Amino acid sequence: METGKVVAEAEELPKAIVRRVVKDTLSRCSPEDSDINIHKDALLAFSESARIFIHYLTATANDICKESKRQTMNAGDVFKALEDIEFPEFVGPLKVSLNEFKRKNGGKKEGSSPNKEVQKKRKTGGKSTPKKGDTGEK
Repeated sequence: METGKVVAEAEELPKAIVRRVVKDTLSRCSPEDSDINIHKDALLAFSESARIFIHYLTATANDICKESKRQTMNAGDVFKALEDIEFPEFVGPLKVSLNEFKRKNGGKKEGSSPNKEVQKKRKTGGKSTPKKGDTGEK
C-alpha cells in the first residue's frame, strides 16, 4: 500500500537534524571524544523515539485544550501536558527557551512585515486601505 509509506515518510524527522542534535549532545557530555560515530540504527531509534514523544505530547496537550473548551492550543497547554506525562523538569528550560525566542523575535509579528505594507500601498496607489467598518473619511 503506497499511501501508508507516504504518510510514514511525511512524519519522519529530518535525519540530518536528528544526527546534529545527537552529536552535539554527545559532544557536550564527553568533550574529549569529539569524533563520535553513531550507527544508522541508533539514529533511527532516536528519530522514532522523538517522533513518538512528539505525538504523545501533542495528544496530551490537545486533550488539555479540549477540556478547556478551546480549539487553539497554546504554550500553556504544552507545559501542562509535560507535567501530566511526568516530565515536569522540561517545563522550566522550555519556558526559558521560549522567552528567549520571543525576546529575539519580539519585533516580528506573524504574517505582518514591512514588505506587506509596502505592497498594499503599491496596489492601492499609495493610499492606505480603510479598515473594516471605517469609511475612510475624517
